[in-house]
Amino acid sequence: MALISAPPNAKSYSLSPPARATVQTTVNPRIRFRRDFHHPVKKRNSVHTRLFFRNRGLPVARATPLAAAESAPETTNFGRIALSDVVVKRRRNVYTGRKWDSRDVATASVVVLMHLLCFFAPFNFNWGAFWVAVGLYVVTGLLGITLSFHRNLSHRSFKLPKWLEYFCAYCGAQALQGNPIDWVSTHRYHHQFCDSERDPHSPVEGFWFSHVSWLFDTKTVIQRCGNPNNVGDLEKQPFYRFLQRTYIVHPLALAVLLHAMGGFPFIVWGMGVRIVWVYHITWLVNSACHVWGKQAWNTGDLSRNNWWVALLAFGEGWHNNHHAFEYSARHGLEWWQVDMTWYAVRFFQAIGLATDVKLPSEAQKQRMAFDTRGIAT
Repeated sequence: MALISAPPNAKSYSLSPPARATVQTTVNPRIRFRRDFHHPVKKRNSVHTRLFFRNRGLPVARATPLAAAESAPETTNFGRIALSDVVVKRRRNVYTGRKWDSRDVATASVVVLMHLLCFFAPFNFNWGAFWVAVGLYVVTGLLGITLSFHRNLSHRSFKLPKWLEYFCAYCGAQALQGNPIDWVSTHRYHHQFCDSERDPHSPVEGFWFSHVSWLFDTKTVIQRCGNPNNVGDLEKQPFYRFLQRTYIVHPLALAVLLHAMGGFPFIVWGMGVRIVWVYHITWLVNSACHVWGKQAWNTGDLSRNNWWVALLAFGEGWHNNHHAFEYSARHGLEWWQVDMTWYAVRFFQAIGLATDVKLPSEAQKQRMAFDTRGIAT
């Protein structure tokens, strides 16, 4: 997610990481662990790790070494980086001790303004405003962010007719999380450099950094990843270039429309409450789903399946599933894993609008599965 576009003269970096890049980590001496800190547990064909730590606020996680993931065919795979045990080795403070540029100030101003609007919500409640917020949550969150920006544009998990693809992308622009080109570029870099020092938002630099603080340090993100040079497929299309140039105009136009429909309460609920709600749900995928939950697949990173994030984020919380099979249109791979975005894709497929829908094969699942033979129960 990027609220502000990168400058055109930003230094670019190659998309190709080292074949077996690793991250050197040091254990924070303030954290004391029990000797059984990392005890793998086998439970119903999934493996998770028990975490014990005594320094509140410092997330600790274990990433399983990379296995045979590189060879999975038919993937939109932007690279994986194998990690060893990881702790927060340097806590990033992006708020003080540095010079803020105009993009950082603009991004922070938008985020703060949306949160301030929420304080008026109890005093401007009516059912019309409430249902406008709920409707826009589904339209901008499900159709816009999870279905369009993430599964369709970032990973090309399925194809839509151009009119429907553009409509869903426009819904995503109304979530006020940035234009499609910049959002997709950041997300592809996240997968390429996942949980390494070049990841735009990794909990190895602190939970809150991965949740929101990274948004306010665009210079560092550009230094790590470079200009958005991994989105040529979108930059070739005039519609996405148009959204990039005029991005901020569209949420403002929606705000004017909401005010005309229902006055200030519609602004408070349809813009403030709804946008902040979708903000934090999206951010929880970046933060909580790399700290809390279970790993069902040997992805070599910190991604976790987190059921409560999945319920809030239309299925995006099955994050370890997603990192195992980035190309998959379905994240909730088990029948009980609720995935509202997949149900929407399946509906579009049933009526002939979604085609080339990608799902992992049994052979690909076997390649990504943990070898549980040596795991203690």
